[in-house]
Amino acid sequence: MAKGQPDPGIGHNSDSIAADELRTFIERLERLAEEKAGIMGDMKEVMAEAKGRGFDAKTIRKILRIRSRDHSEMQEEAAVLELYCQALGMENFFA
Repeated sequence: MAKGQPDPGIGHNSDSIAADELRTFIERLERLAEEKAGIMGDMKEVMAEAKGRGFDAKTIRKILRIRSRDHSEMQEEAAVLELYCQALGMENFFA
C-alpha cells in the first residue's frame, strides 16, 4: 500500500454501519412525516366538521393553544392582562 493512501479495509465496515444507521433514521422520519400528513388531514376534517356545525374555527384554535399551555403560566398571563385592563379602565371587559 502506498504511503498516505487509506487502507481500504479500515473504516469500510464502520462506514457501512453508519450508512445503514443513517438510512434507518431517514426511513423512520419519512414514515413519521407520512403519519403527520395523515393526522393533519384528519384535523382539517374535524375542523371543517366543527365549522359546518356553526363553531368558529379561530376560537377553537385559540382554545387548543390555551389548553396546551402550562396552567400556572396561563394564570400569570391572565393576572397581568386583568391588571392592564384595570389600568385602562376596562374592568368589565371579561365579565
